[in-house]
Amino acid sequence: MRSLERGLDNNLPMGQRRYINPAEYLDLMELLQTFTTEVDRSKTKLNGMIGQGEFADVYKGSIQTQKGKLVVAVKVLRPGSSEKNQKDFLSEASIMGQFNHPNVIRLVGVVTQSCPMMILTEFLESGSLDHYLKTCKGQLTTIQLLGIARDVACGMVYLSGMNFIHRDLAARNILVGENLSCKVSDFGLSRELADDNPDSEYETQGGKIPVRWTAPEALQSRKFSSASDVWSYGVLFWEIMSFGDRPYWEWNNYDVINRVESGYRLPSPMNCPKLVHNLMLNCWESDKTKKPTFADIVDNIDKFLRSPEDLNDGLSSVTEKFEVEPQKEFQSVDEWLLYINMDKYSEVFSAANINSMDKVTGLGDKELREMGIRLIGHRNKMNKSIKAMKGNSFQ
Repeated sequence: MRSLERGLDNNLPMGQRRYINPAEYLDLMELLQTFTTEVDRSKTKLNGMIGQGEFADVYKGSIQTQKGKLVVAVKVLRPGSSEKNQKDFLSEASIMGQFNHPNVIRLVGVVTQSCPMMILTEFLESGSLDHYLKTCKGQLTTIQLLGIARDVACGMVYLSGMNFIHRDLAARNILVGENLSCKVSDFGLSRELADDNPDSEYETQGGKIPVRWTAPEALQSRKFSSASDVWSYGVLFWEIMSFGDRPYWEWNNYDVINRVESGYRLPSPMNCPKLVHNLMLNCWESDKTKKPTFADIVDNIDKFLRSPEDLNDGLSSVTEKFEVEPQKEFQSVDEWLLYINMDKYSEVFSAANINSMDKVTGLGDKELREMGIRLIGHRNKMNKSIKAMKGNSFQ
């Protein structure tokens, strides 16, 4: 077990120290007392609930300070929680209390001396990034989106510099504040994935993993690193540029795992500059030693922001030539749709009298849109497969 002195005394750059993992520390309460501030419950007030986790609820609230009322987010441990849940809850507080960076959520204080226990953090009015992006779809410029991505990368430069591995970098775990400032959040050891789709987690021995955001080497070995966080960041970057589209669309987790391991990578979102997509692809290198660091990512985004005219060269659209997977020959439209996990559109194709593969290969994005296929990600997937079939026909 580590001592507190060992955690604080190290050779990291001035102003930065090594993160102390509560799981490796003997006295959790000593950690809490060192890195958190106990808040008087009588000075806290809870308003409406704004979220729910596995064993805690989150409220918008306020705390009375010497400077007046401070609006906060309050995570409240549910009554009757197990001893493990309580330990995880306190561990999360002790983790957050160690961080101090403008792009990382700030801990205000804790209530641990009475029940229910609470974690109080700064409140960011715009909420989670995934919901924010969907609300603002098409309303933010490429420069604004890059600013969001830069904020997250800066937060991760700080966290990785402390040897902290996040393990669940995703748009749902980024919070949006004033002037589009973004902060990395969710340091819960239990990984409370608030995703509507039940297969957003992949059950393995020892816990659940968010498959769509997790590097292949971490899925295989359950060993996480800063390099696996970089992979997750690449998927988060894709979420940003696609205004919150679901990574890998409606594929099930096993399809995601198999195809990614076979070399498939997410295509460029609509109107995403080619240079930006190339940076995502670098984050998804199979060899983790070839991935950029978070500092490299910030440097690259800074170059984009300094020379925005370079971003106009090669804006992607659904007609961009993506690297395609070999395609089998299909005997029917239904067989093809089933193969690409788009069989929900069988009736749409039938109603449009697209009843042969020759007709399918003659379709473009305009035709698919006119058929009533509104989701860009679904049209992208169909277009990609059609292009692959056309390519095969010339071989």
